[in-house]
Amino acid sequence: MVIAAPPATVHPVALPASHVAASNPAPHGWTSYRVRPGDTLIGISARFRTTVETLAARNHIHNRHRIIAGTVLSVPRTTAPASKASSGAASRVYVVRSGDTLGGIAAHFDVSLAALLKTNHLSARAFIQPGQRILVRGAASKAAAPRNRATTAYKVRAGDTLGSIALRHRTSVAAIARASKISSRAVIFPGQVLRVPGKAKSSSVPDTFNGVTYPRAVAEAAAHNRAILARRSVPSRSETKAMIVRIARQQGVDTRLALAIAYQESGWNQRAVSPANAIGVMQVIPQGGQWASGLVGRRLDLLKTTDNITAGVVMLRSLGRSTNSMEKTVAAYYQGLGALQKHGMYSDTKLYVRNVMALRKTM
Repeated sequence: MVIAAPPATVHPVALPASHVAASNPAPHGWTSYRVRPGDTLIGISARFRTTVETLAARNHIHNRHRIIAGTVLSVPRTTAPASKASSGAASRVYVVRSGDTLGGIAAHFDVSLAALLKTNHLSARAFIQPGQRILVRGAASKAAAPRNRATTAYKVRAGDTLGSIALRHRTSVAAIARASKISSRAVIFPGQVLRVPGKAKSSSVPDTFNGVTYPRAVAEAAAHNRAILARRSVPSRSETKAMIVRIARQQGVDTRLALAIAYQESGWNQRAVSPANAIGVMQVIPQGGQWASGLVGRRLDLLKTTDNITAGVVMLRSLGRSTNSMEKTVAAYYQGLGALQKHGMYSDTKLYVRNVMALRKTM
């Protein structure tokens, strides 16, 4: 979800964890990584939460600007290896394949998406790539006896996926699929009724996203906007992509950056509305829409696709003028410029920036 608020706004987000001390660059030990075509030491160091200097020293690399595909490097483990003394649940490393999603991986191993994200220090909208290693802890044993659990009905809303529903209800895609008697890879649609393990919640309005609970008024406003968009006709993804390119060019914003931000935020889906009431293609909150309206000199309606894209794009343009790099522009779009200037990038912001910059290369 994009913070997308005026530069002066500072949002209460937890401070990032401190960097690994230079005296202990691998607190969880070392593991091996085979260099793939296109890899750089900077990219590998970011992936394994270390520094270029540490990797170069560990692997006796003299030319830090040139590494050869196929070379096996020693890199820090990002998490502590599973203890043999722990419960009998299996743990393993899964190598991402083309077409994989985090929800699909969680379903395959019958673990909750929330647990998978926490284990790998990923956000709910993390962008995964073929070859990336995902640690799966607590994979269900085939010998485990099935448990009878209460379920509750859940009506699918526009923008829902099995993964997002599982995360919201703290269960797994596989558990929802079993209870609903559908495939874990099934396409779901608005209005469809699923069975979700667990007791019904007191409120049918989702108010929690990515570990943050929002005020009821905000969640209800989001539900209202979601219902409006569910009834409206919206552009297709290809039409939305063309609109993003056109508006970005009009506003003098890098088209590939605008496309990457929009894809990261919503998958180019105008019907997407988060519990924080971030709306549409660019996932702009109402305060951000007011700021953007001031930038263009007219009222922007975030429920209209063209206005929504315009809001996000002009905010990118303004943030680009207040920062000295594209990465910081992306960070400010997600975190808020005031918070970025005061605290620097939070840990989840760094992940968001890395995902967007990787997406930009594909646009």
